[in-house]
This record gives sequence, C-alpha cells and structure tokens, in this order.
Amino acid sequence: MSTPTTTKALVVADKGKAEVRDVAMPRLRDEYVLVKVNAVGLNPTDWKHIDFGLAPPGARVGCDYAGVVEEVGPGVMKGAQEGGSDCGGGAWMVSCDATEPENGAFAEYIVAKGDLQIKIPDNLSDEEAATLGISICTVGQGLYRSLQLPLPPASFLVKQRILIYGGSTATGLLGIQFARLSGLSVLATSSPHNFDLLRSLGARWTFDHNAGPDSCAADIRRATSGSLPLAWDCTGLGAETCAAALSTDAERDRPTYGTIVPVERAVLDRVNAAVRGPRETLMYSAFGERFVKGEKETPADPAEYAFAKEFWELARGLLASGDVKPVVPDVNRGGKGGLEGVLFGLDELRAGKVSGTKLVYTL
Repeated sequence: MSTPTTTKALVVADKGKAEVRDVAMPRLRDEYVLVKVNAVGLNPTDWKHIDFGLAPPGARVGCDYAGVVEEVGPGVMKGAQEGGSDCGGGAWMVSCDATEPENGAFAEYIVAKGDLQIKIPDNLSDEEAATLGISICTVGQGLYRSLQLPLPPASFLVKQRILIYGGSTATGLLGIQFARLSGLSVLATSSPHNFDLLRSLGARWTFDHNAGPDSCAADIRRATSGSLPLAWDCTGLGAETCAAALSTDAERDRPTYGTIVPVERAVLDRVNAAVRGPRETLMYSAFGERFVKGEKETPADPAEYAFAKEFWELARGLLASGDVKPVVPDVNRGGKGGLEGVLFGLDELRAGKVSGTKLVYTL
C-alpha cells in the first residue's frame, strides 16, 4: 500500500482555537522517521501552546504518541526499522513548532527524530507507551541533568531525600520511581486521594499540597527535621512550598530547587534565601535543534541531545524489566477516540480534571 499524500492533523487555527484539518503529509527530513500513529498522549503544554499564542496558525499540535515506523530517513543511526513499533520523544516533542510547523503528534502520520525513539517493550501496550514521551524526557533533564542525581541503579551510603512536588502528575509519577531507583528516599505531594498510588510507586512520605504552602511545608520540615536538600517541582506552582520545606543551611545541606517551568528567583528569596535555583529545564532542548516559542528563540544544545539518546535507552530497559511502570492511561475519555476526542481531552486538561493518570486517545 502506498503512503497517502495527506493526513488528518490537529492544527492551531487561531490563538485559543485548534481544529482537525486535512494537511499535507509531513516531509521526511534527515535523522527522522515517518510514523503511522496508533495512540497519542495529552500534556498541559499542548493546550497552553494553543491558548497562549506560542505558535502561528497552521502549526500542528501534540507531543506524545505510539505508532509504527513506515519509513526511515537518511541520517538515522539507531536501528529503527520500517514496520517496527516505536515510541519515545513523541513527534519531536516540539508541539506547535514555529520553526517546523509540520511537527506535531496529533495526526494520523507524523515525523519523529529517529535516534530518540525506542522500540516499545513487549510488556507495554500502545496506550501505555503514549504516556511516556514528555515525562521520560523531563525526568531525565530534571533529575539527572539539572539536579545531578546518580543514574539508576544507584545507592547512597546515607539516604538522601528529595521532595517531588506534584507527585500525581504524569511526570511526577515517573520521577518518584526514577528517584527511588537512584537510591533516594522520596517525599511527594498530591491530593490525598492519590496518596496510595504515590506510595505504591515508591514515595515514602506523602503530603497534601492543597493544605497551602505554609501548612504543607511545615509538615515536610517536621518529617525531615528541617534538613531537606532537594526539591523538584513538576507543576511550577510549588515554588513557595518547596522553598519553605527545604533546609535553610546553605553550607551543610546546599538546598536546591528544580522546576519544569520558569520561576522567578524572587519567589525563592521571599521564603528561603538559602535555596539554590531555580534550576529550570525545558524538554524541547533534548532534540539538539533550534526552536522558537512565541518570541523566544532557543539555540541547539548538542549536549542535551547526546544525554537524551542515552537516557531513553536506559528508560527502555527499566520499562521492559518492570522496574519502572508507565502511568496508567485514561483511554478515550468522553467516549470518543480519534482527533475529535483529543479536543475533548484538551478541555479536560484546561479545567484541571486530570490527576494520577494521563489522557490517551486512539487513532
């Protein structure tokens, strides 16, 4: 069967609006693979790019997917084979990309950077694999590039502690598991109805972040005797709580705050000036190519690309062995699959109705 010349895709129609359109097939560039998509996973970054005007009209939306490789472009070094089931960094994970508008995972056919894709382990379904892309990449950047934890398997002579704020997010759920495998004792925040889930994945202590920054931080300080050295914020909303929970001893504990979204230094200073940071990461840099978001241009970072390739293979092994479990997907919420279903799912994310799971839609 020949490859079609057009594909359905979710594209930005205007600021705050996306729609399903018939568009040209994405061209197969060097270092890329052409993929027929079976399932897509939704992330907050998807609706934010639509609503905040971070991409021009016509840009395709979406980051995470699972599918089958149809064609392999020149320059792909990894052993991607046509007809192979692959997932990984999504459709280049640059949703709504101003530099390459054809990038975007919410489509029947996509292109993805070949050396950042992994063959889906046999113990994972496509729906489970579609939950991985952004979250795995962000865990790698946040815990290992930014906070410089030892890669798993690892252990500490004296147990090190880390707070993961937003533990019930898809990234937080994976972060808990990776931090545990790196030998840390994990504290995590979420709503109480997710406490059992977080503990089942390796969190030793759980705290209710709905109690407010002062109360939540006070509980964490009591549990750690005021000596917590590391906090990783998976929401960008926990800077005050994390700063207040971290140690105030800059010399002994070297308290450090990491985040996946920009946070002003002044927020930390108002609460705890001893805290180092904020150490911010942005998953799009993992692809080693220049990209533009709104009016901000970020240059290519080859070091991030080199690390991401290695980390994805490490992650694949841990997923295949069962040492890391994927987020349990909520498949076709709203009763409809396909790209029309994705539009419903984005509204669910906007409304803050997703916790402890990841919305996945089958195509």
